[in-house]
Amino acid sequence: MSDEFVTDGSGYDGGHGDVDYGHYEAGQQHDALDQLHQAHGSEADYNNQQSVYENDHHADTATNYEHGTHVEYDQAPAVHYEADDQTSYSHSGSVDDHVFAAEGSENAHQASFGELDALQQRFDAAFAEGTEYHGGEGHLGTAAG
Repeated sequence: MSDEFVTDGSGYDGGHGDVDYGHYEAGQQHDALDQLHQAHGSEADYNNQQSVYENDHHADTATNYEHGTHVEYDQAPAVHYEADDQTSYSHSGSVDDHVFAAEGSENAHQASFGELDALQQRFDAAFAEGTEYHGGEGHLGTAAG
């Protein structure tokens, strides 16, 4: 096996000599979760109910007419004559009116609502990572170790 590598200008020359290659990065991360829920609604109801009028009309009439004639005649030594004329008339009538009044109801209802839910959470994290190489075999480790 050969330990020779072509150098690429990054400071690593294949493990010969005292080579120091380092990488270190640090920073902060900010993440946020925003959630918004909004709902709105409304309703309206209307009811109208009316009853029907009731109207009754009754009329009754009755008429009676009677006519009678009675004639009696005798002719003997004494003449007897008798005559009756009778007329009978009757009339009756009745009228009945009935009205039943209406009944009604009316109602209205209106409602509305609104709802708003909001959730906001913030995540803050700091991080650090790094690698460090000090030439030779088996000398690769983390910056902390």
